[in-house]
Amino acid sequence: MNQLRSLNIEHVSPVGLLRQEISRRTPFGLTAERLAQQGKPLAEDSTLALMRRWFWTRKPDAGFALSGFPATLLQAKVFDEWLDARDESLHGLIAADQSSEAVVDHYRALGLTVVETSALAA
Repeated sequence: MNQLRSLNIEHVSPVGLLRQEISRRTPFGLTAERLAQQGKPLAEDSTLALMRRWFWTRKPDAGFALSGFPATLLQAKVFDEWLDARDESLHGLIAADQSSEAVVDHYRALGLTVVETSALAA
């Protein structure tokens, strides 16, 4: 991830954004913290709201690398809509072993180059 910073590419993940919300003691962060203490995951709509806020406040065409998002087919389709609205596109997908097969298949169907991390290790 240090290499990303040297290329001026922001690394973003829902977990990282959530940690920021919790450390800032925002209402969103406090709710998420309560859920975590109860062992409950963040609802998909909350994850989308968190990522939406990041996406729409960043500079247009600023480089980024995402981890853990989109994690579901719904999140991928919503993210595609955000990209379309800003006339932006993805340049590639590196799929970790735990990546959703539906998300990987979705981006393959769109013609995006998908590199699987298991292939990188070989």
